[in-house]
Amino acid sequence: QVQLVESGGGLVQAGGSLRLACAASTRTFSTYTMGWFRQVPGKEREFVAAISWDGGRTAYADSMKGLKGRFTISRDIVKNTVYLQMNSLKPEDTAVYYCAADGRRPLSVVITTTLREYDYWGQGTQVTVSS
Repeated sequence: QVQLVESGGGLVQAGGSLRLACAASTRTFSTYTMGWFRQVPGKEREFVAAISWDGGRTAYADSMKGLKGRFTISRDIVKNTVYLQMNSLKPEDTAVYYCAADGRRPLSVVITTTLREYDYWGQGTQVTVSS
């Protein structure tokens, strides 16, 4: 069983930066694709970014206007942690951000961007961007 704990959320002004972190409880984390999702009240949880188990491949939501180049996902295998660096934040980035692990396909060469294919989730961390 993998437990995920997010941190790093908070209140920031538009144009500012935050780095979210997601710490995993077990070493098996190192074999999982990891993803970040976000959700605002009244809307479905949406994919933001994902990274392969070895950190060699990443994927970002291409449906999010203006996301590319502002957000970067990375992972530190030694620290059992995945990060989401968010720069040039906009008010529309305000959401609860969740990290997730795809535990059913360890060592996968394919990065999944589909919410239902992630089976471990953190509790979420609030990001609020003021205008």
